[in-house]
Amino acid sequence: MYQKILVPMALDHGVSPQTIEIARALLGEGGEITALHIHEAAQGSVSVYLDEDVVKEGYTRAKALLETKTEAYPDIKTQIIKGHTARSIIDFANSNDIDCIVIGSHKPGLSDYFLGSTASRVVRHAKCAVHVYRSS
Repeated sequence: MYQKILVPMALDHGVSPQTIEIARALLGEGGEITALHIHEAAQGSVSVYLDEDVVKEGYTRAKALLETKTEAYPDIKTQIIKGHTARSIIDFANSNDIDCIVIGSHKPGLSDYFLGSTASRVVRHAKCAVHVYRSS
């Protein structure tokens, strides 16, 4: 059983309830679960064309959606941070003494074998246990 579990959540995917239930099953007595969303900034030249208010509104909407997705779980902490998805998940886990990450994954496509999905990057680089839930 784990004491500090991190559940990264991509707000546009539907695996959140499943990954939360897996985390609950793995949680030791007195442990805590944190639901984390990484808000990625627009990349490259795209960022030049985005109004600052639009960027702020996107962040605010993402935070509200995270709260909505987790409102049925009042015992779960929520956190939203800005950064690169895989790297930020790993850094957050390391700096918060997370001992298990429960992450959802889609069925890998050909591009995942060359570039790697977020879940595969987390599995390769995390210093703690990682449980991957693969949706059908």
